[in-house]
Amino acid sequence: MKSAVHEVIILGGGFAGIGAAIKLREAGITDFLLMEKAEELGGVWRENTYPGCACDVPSALYSYSFAPNPEWSRVFAGQAEIKRYLQSVASKFDVLPHVKFQHEVLSAGWSDSEACWIVKTSQGEFRSRFTIMACGPMHEPVLPNLPGLNDFQGEIFHSSRWRHDLDLKGKRVAVIGTGASAIQFVPAIQPLVAQLTVFQRTPHWVLPKMDQSLPPLVQQLFKRLPLVQRAVRGGIYGIFETLNGGMQSMAAMKQFQRLALLNLKLTVKDPGLRRRLSPNYVIGCKRVLQSSDWYPALVKPNVNVVSSALTAIEGNTLIAADGSRCEADVIILGTGFEIAEPPIAKRIFNRHGQSMADVWQGSPEGYMGTMVAGCPNGFLMFGPNIAVSSSALIIIEAQLAYIVDAIKQAHAKGIVSIETDPVRTAEFNQRVQAALADSVWNRGGCHSYFIDRNGRNSTVWPWTTFEMRRQLSRFNLDEYIVHQQSA
Repeated sequence: MKSAVHEVIILGGGFAGIGAAIKLREAGITDFLLMEKAEELGGVWRENTYPGCACDVPSALYSYSFAPNPEWSRVFAGQAEIKRYLQSVASKFDVLPHVKFQHEVLSAGWSDSEACWIVKTSQGEFRSRFTIMACGPMHEPVLPNLPGLNDFQGEIFHSSRWRHDLDLKGKRVAVIGTGASAIQFVPAIQPLVAQLTVFQRTPHWVLPKMDQSLPPLVQQLFKRLPLVQRAVRGGIYGIFETLNGGMQSMAAMKQFQRLALLNLKLTVKDPGLRRRLSPNYVIGCKRVLQSSDWYPALVKPNVNVVSSALTAIEGNTLIAADGSRCEADVIILGTGFEIAEPPIAKRIFNRHGQSMADVWQGSPEGYMGTMVAGCPNGFLMFGPNIAVSSSALIIIEAQLAYIVDAIKQAHAKGIVSIETDPVRTAEFNQRVQAALADSVWNRGGCHSYFIDRNGRNSTVWPWTTFEMRRQLSRFNLDEYIVHQQSA
């Protein structure tokens, strides 16, 4: 017996999925399910629990605009506090009755014959007219393929699968990678370990993190005068938007780079170490990192920075590309996540039975960062070329306005399916790539996760978020192929 056809199925219970549920309810659409693989909501903030885990966007902007939190304890909230906020918002807006916990999505595919999505989960099959794929890009860890890795005689784990049962005190620890996660957990574990060896393939530009606790007086001010917190949010948004706009100008970013260089000079006095920590590309080419304790941790006597990639492991000996060796009891993989090729793409199938990953062949492509070819009524959060150097919540709320408007219009006009127009999609992607051609992401002189394995920037939105919000403020049916109900 076939399952009932719901109006919408949401895949994923992080910020995007919970936001989608709230906006559907707000629009009067209540026949929907949210599939969550875990026992609780939280997304990336449930998965990542490593020491020092925190946001690198100020809390006032890293939250829903419709659900401000006057009780943030810090300028940059930590992981546990963000997860609590997210779960409290889900409860406040009555999302929980729609959630199917421990329902991992194994596959989701569009059926032309049934004119619906068939979603197969670890606990059964479900159907829906529309699907919102809100799985996010930062939950499946990238694991390096290193000779001898599986034979390592100590303990090994990825930062997103932190071993809280493992006491690092007095251990020789090796960290692989120096990205956004490593710059948070390395300073947290440095005082505990006997020896810390950090393998750095490419140094990052690091800005000081202007973090501090928010006193009760500020919290009370935000609670009693919400406009004040809204003004703070607006100011922070303006700062990030200025940075985002600057990414189009190599000259502007080189000026901005001077601040990061000053941060390095002030905190790392050893000229040899400073040279090893100095990037040879323009700031912004890779993700801009923020920390006020990363450099101070690296100069400690029990820390050694190896300016070379790890190439092999023999027993407990780690061997770098430059030939240097070190012994380790524990290896922590700070190797990040798959951004350019989201893991969900292997589980989403178009009307021809092809997965998104097979169609894309390493270069994701879509329309308005939200819909992809061959997947009618399917909406992809954080789709191709929608990322910006700002808060993820800006993208989420812009996309949700677009998606919910599409579903509402489909209801009102008796539309069976909406799908991308190949001609418009090609034109859109040509404009995107042309706009990215001279940006720091493309010309900054680095290898980053913004660039896919075919050398194409399939990640970044090249214009302002003001423009994104404008273009996504209303779903224009004229830009799509629409099938009406037959008379």
